[in-house]
Amino acid sequence: MEHHIFGVAEVNQLVKLLLDNEPMLKNIYVRGELSNYKMYPSGHHYFTLKDPEGALRCVMFRGQASRLRFRPENGMKVIAAGRVSVFPRDGAYQLYCDALTPEGAGDLAVAFEQLKARLYAEGLFDPAHKKPLPPYPERIAIVTSSAGAAVHDMIRILNRRYPLAKVILLPVRVQGAEAPPEIAGAIRYADRWKIGDVIITGRGGGSMEDLWAFNDERVARAIYGCETPVISAVGHEPDVTIADFVADARASTPSNAAEIAVPDQTELRRWLRDAGERMEQSQEARLEALRQRLEVLRSSRVMTDQLSYVQDRRMELDHVQRRLGDLAGALVSRKRERFSALSAALDAMSPLKVLGRGYAMARGEDGTVLKSYKNVSAGDRVSVTLGEGGFSCTVDTSYKRSGRDERKKSDI
Repeated sequence: MEHHIFGVAEVNQLVKLLLDNEPMLKNIYVRGELSNYKMYPSGHHYFTLKDPEGALRCVMFRGQASRLRFRPENGMKVIAAGRVSVFPRDGAYQLYCDALTPEGAGDLAVAFEQLKARLYAEGLFDPAHKKPLPPYPERIAIVTSSAGAAVHDMIRILNRRYPLAKVILLPVRVQGAEAPPEIAGAIRYADRWKIGDVIITGRGGGSMEDLWAFNDERVARAIYGCETPVISAVGHEPDVTIADFVADARASTPSNAAEIAVPDQTELRRWLRDAGERMEQSQEARLEALRQRLEVLRSSRVMTDQLSYVQDRRMELDHVQRRLGDLAGALVSRKRERFSALSAALDAMSPLKVLGRGYAMARGEDGTVLKSYKNVSAGDRVSVTLGEGGFSCTVDTSYKRSGRDERKKSDI
């Protein structure tokens, strides 16, 4: 009996045909742990699913990979859905994955936590970056759907609470794949052109899928980049989105956003009325104090008996003048006595006073005062000053005075 000999490619094609025709392998769900997960520039994803007893090669092409809501990571427990087939060129069978879901949690929940952790690490939730809301906004920009009930509730509450503010609606889609870029673009537009003093963005309640546009990274970065304060108002109180973490203020509902965006005119009127009453009471108290002071002045002596008051002041002035004169006289007397004492001391030290007592002062021809016999010689001209007048003379003899007059002879 002659056997048919197959080529390698024929065997691979035969196995592929068998696997492709097996109903159980056409739409199969496989549980496993991600390993060797790689994303190529082409957009295709390649990875391995493994468990303690085996491993399965997998591929997810770009079209299916673009629909992933989360970022797959090695070690993550997932459930992969797809078909098992053979790649004829390699002869290796693999799972052609159409969908990938985290086990134990939905893909949206995983994507939410991953984006939340990444943006937190970048500082987009930092309280220091959040801006205060204006207390009395003149214009309010609302970025939401024009068809939903949320926008009508917000406009109604804004007009009721603070009709002075102008409301500008920037209509966008708030659900679906086109919603995130529209919301982000409207927020940037409102901020760039200063459409409002505050921006409210949000929508009414719904499922996590319905609210997913406000979990988009593009919307989060648009809110973070705003110079205008932003209020996030998505869904109901239990609903929390990435936009809530990034915005400058979070409202539990769209209606609550309208309440925190503007003051209540009723409260303002009450505050103004109370302030007016306090001002009136303050002015009345001040007037009463001035009135009492005026009454005290009116009953004072200066107002009731002006002549006596003037006479008393005149007597006080006379007393002060006399006192001032006495003090001035005493001061002048002390200064005069001091001057006399200084004059006497100066006069006692005067050379003329000494000369007046019979002494004389001799000067040489150059005007130098002569203090010793050594300063002159016989024949020198000397000027002598007396207590009254003086004279000039010629030295005949110079001598040194001692216990006995011993003259030193000099040639004449």
